[in-house]
Amino acid sequence: MDCERGISPENIAGVYPDDDDPHGNPRHWRSYYKHVLLLAYQSCGVVYGDLSTSPLYVYKSTFAGPLRRFEDEETIFGVFSLVFWTVTLIPLLKYVFIVLSADDNGEGGTFALYSLLVRHAKFSLMPNQQAADEELSTYYKPGYAAHDTAILRALRRFLENHSKSRTCLLLTVLFGASLVIGDGVLTPAMSVLSSFSGLQVHSHTLSNGEVVILSCIVLVCLFTLQHWGTHRVAFLFAPVIVIWLLLLGGVGAYNIFAWNPRVFYALSPTYLVRFFMRTGREGWIALGGVLLSMTGTEAMFADLGHFTATSIRVAFVGLIYPCLVLQYMGQAAFLSKTPECDIHFIFFQSIPVRLFWPVMVIATLASIVGSQAVITATFSIVRQCMALGCFPRVKIVHTSSLIPGQIYSPEINWILMLVCLGVTVGFRDTMLIGNAYGMACAGVMVVTTLLMSLVIVFVWQLGFIMATLFLLAFGVVEVAYLSAALMKVPQGGWLPLAFSLLVVAIMYTWHYGTRLKHTFDVQNKVSLRWIHALGPSLGIVRVPGIGLIYSELATGVPAVFSHFVTNLPAFHQVLVFVCVKAVPVPHVCPEERHLVGRIGPRDFHMFRCVVRYGYKDLLGEDSDFENDLVLRIAEFVHMEAADNRPSDGAASAVEGRMAVVRRPSDLERTGRLLVQEPVDEESLVLRAATAATDGDKSDTLQSLQAMYEPESPAAAYGNRRQRVRFELSDLAGEHVDPEVKAELAAIVEAKHAGVAYIMGHSYIKARKSSNVFKKFAIDIAYNFLRKNSRGPAVALNIPHISLIEVGMIYYV
Repeated sequence: MDCERGISPENIAGVYPDDDDPHGNPRHWRSYYKHVLLLAYQSCGVVYGDLSTSPLYVYKSTFAGPLRRFEDEETIFGVFSLVFWTVTLIPLLKYVFIVLSADDNGEGGTFALYSLLVRHAKFSLMPNQQAADEELSTYYKPGYAAHDTAILRALRRFLENHSKSRTCLLLTVLFGASLVIGDGVLTPAMSVLSSFSGLQVHSHTLSNGEVVILSCIVLVCLFTLQHWGTHRVAFLFAPVIVIWLLLLGGVGAYNIFAWNPRVFYALSPTYLVRFFMRTGREGWIALGGVLLSMTGTEAMFADLGHFTATSIRVAFVGLIYPCLVLQYMGQAAFLSKTPECDIHFIFFQSIPVRLFWPVMVIATLASIVGSQAVITATFSIVRQCMALGCFPRVKIVHTSSLIPGQIYSPEINWILMLVCLGVTVGFRDTMLIGNAYGMACAGVMVVTTLLMSLVIVFVWQLGFIMATLFLLAFGVVEVAYLSAALMKVPQGGWLPLAFSLLVVAIMYTWHYGTRLKHTFDVQNKVSLRWIHALGPSLGIVRVPGIGLIYSELATGVPAVFSHFVTNLPAFHQVLVFVCVKAVPVPHVCPEERHLVGRIGPRDFHMFRCVVRYGYKDLLGEDSDFENDLVLRIAEFVHMEAADNRPSDGAASAVEGRMAVVRRPSDLERTGRLLVQEPVDEESLVLRAATAATDGDKSDTLQSLQAMYEPESPAAAYGNRRQRVRFELSDLAGEHVDPEVKAELAAIVEAKHAGVAYIMGHSYIKARKSSNVFKKFAIDIAYNFLRKNSRGPAVALNIPHISLIEVGMIYYV
């Protein structure tokens, strides 16, 4: 069963256009190549905006330090050789040919690698995973079979049985994610400030302060326009970057032949060796500037979900790589013959006079495009952290109905803007920002290399030798760059470290509190024996209606239920325990999203529904959740009556009495019993084929709902809940089991009476016996984050008119 993905140019799957064999038909190959080239063209604007602006500041950052006194032809050629082999080894060899193959069902990035490890080696710290999750179609790749060796089994057992090792892995992933979030601050500041500094080449009266002011104005405009969505201006991204890259390549080729064609000799790695032999420690420190030639490389892997690996490879090998190499070579040729030039403006001074203003305009647009792509990627990282329980809940808005990846978070956007403006005004110098930028870039690459080595062992199962070779080949180089960046901590390199540690502290505190809360629920579950002793009425009055009790437990009855029963005088006729949980896969197919089961005997009318989302799925996106849930429960009742398991080819994943129930539009058995008739443009009448009863919401509730719906968040974003009326007919007659008929009648009657959403409003406190660090983490830090983040009802798009919250204290 394959997941359904949005059809858009950004996520064309890269497969052949139809189901016929492509190998014998040239038309299929032409169509395939056309799709790949289209995606490769589009990826230039989204993936390579940051990487393509690196020539603005690489040489000036490299030569601005003590290396300036070595500025002669041989040293300049050595720097170019270093840049060339760096771009060849890391972006080309590591990312294009190796890392892009480590996709998670088409998704990339740090969390994609982590989710692969969690699924194949059980490294997750959250105890809410079920055996049924492993039967998802996207959980393992087709044909996957574990081939464990004795050493591999021992290592897996060690990591799975020691929580500290899993905690270290999670902290490593969070640190890498926080560095990517930091790029959302540093990239706009670095790119925009570098592009505007070119104005000082032709306008010597323009001061640094005025350049900073212009940059801040552009940055404010850039962040202010985020709520419009990238898709409104995305059609300009690819042309701008393609023109920019062609200008880079053309100007670089001109400078090579106009100034010093001997620069071609510097392609030899001997220049690299001679460079270090001559410069020594100063050359090693200069690696912090050369490191900037790789900024934006991680985007090739992080943005894999919008494109295909083939298209990203084609774009890099066919356009990005040769244009960047020509530009770096051209700047080296120009600098080798003009040692008197101002190194701070080396890029703009190397441009021919007639092309200065066109290049200046395109450079500014390219820096904005690169900043836009990184900001959007930051929103995606935050959403993934939220899905895995590692970030406080913030508002996520879809800015495009066609492109799933186009999202916007107002809270994160304004925080990024304030920090970005603070960096621009506080540093006022691209050299200091470049030091911080290099630190973030090197840190992300080291984290990716460490995770990739684990993927090679546990997921690809290629053995420890291959993982060790990968770690040595790339890890040693990246650690060398990281060590050079660490030397510049006092000169701006402290910023990404401080920012990342702050973000990691926030994310781990949230994850720690969430995990303790879930552990409390698991340890204090209500026993089924206690529920059975209450009888069908549960010891209270059962009133008409459906009660959806939200809990974080995927199995068992939460302790908050007994708290409800103790404090509420009545409960609904039908109770459904709803658990919305994240699964470590990028997307969960709609057909596999819901697990439905029963709690207690049939006459209790108590069910459980586990709603599973991937870390790139949007919570609360179902606009008709109530009616879909009723249909799924009705289908489960039929499935249970048939044989207590799905039949007729339905997908199954049984855990106790739970089974996968597919989408209402795909329910074969229920489809024969339910008829859909349109009432008007916005609603449908669903007629169930059983015995008849009728009911309606009270006039008071209807009037309140009419007042509320225009102000509903769902209505504001076009996801207004459908008006659905369930009516019962006797089309099935005696073919329906009487018990099934009676239960369906009770469910329909309860639906007509109304649906209430019941949630626990939890207060988490550390036990008195806890140590000082735990008390600070829970009582102060976690509760501060919880009070200043959005509530779960808002995140799940639950209507306030139907929400009931009951307070409960968790002593963890």
